[in-house]
Amino acid sequence: MVARRPIVAAGLAGALALGGCVLTTHEGPSEPPRGAVQPIWPPLGEAPATPIQGEGEGEGAAEGTTAARPETIAARHILVMHRAGMRAPDTITRSKEEAKARAEEALKRARAGEDFAKLVNEYSDEPGAKARGGTLGRFPRGVMVKEFEKAAFALEPGQISDVVESPFGFHVIQRTE
Repeated sequence: MVARRPIVAAGLAGALALGGCVLTTHEGPSEPPRGAVQPIWPPLGEAPATPIQGEGEGEGAAEGTTAARPETIAARHILVMHRAGMRAPDTITRSKEEAKARAEEALKRARAGEDFAKLVNEYSDEPGAKARGGTLGRFPRGVMVKEFEKAAFALEPGQISDVVESPFGFHVIQRTE
């Protein structure tokens, strides 16, 4: 039997935020509030983990076999949106060029050693980022947009990316694990 573990809530919230969604709860018969998460993939419940040493699957499983576990990393980021970006709210009025310059300024300060969470508070337009310090939690390949994923998985823990452009705007990514 394969061991199971719940998906990390912070990672889910971060992945949803990259998609321009906000994780909210809703009670009552009316429509969900604007910005509430709508299902965009099959429901998520538990992710498979490796079996405990010595467990196998079914009869004839080899002693001590383990299932393949996808590579995951942990990261945090600053997202600077622009008015033409995917799912940018009406409150974002800066041009693409202004957004890139703002992200480059945040990057310069992050690489100079300023506290990343403070920079998130100052620069990030991601919904909910300020409360999490930009933390996305752990995530496997295939969850984030391709530009973000490529940059994040290329980093070593503690390393900060160059400015990364995605359909949502410009990111400064720090790999944490």
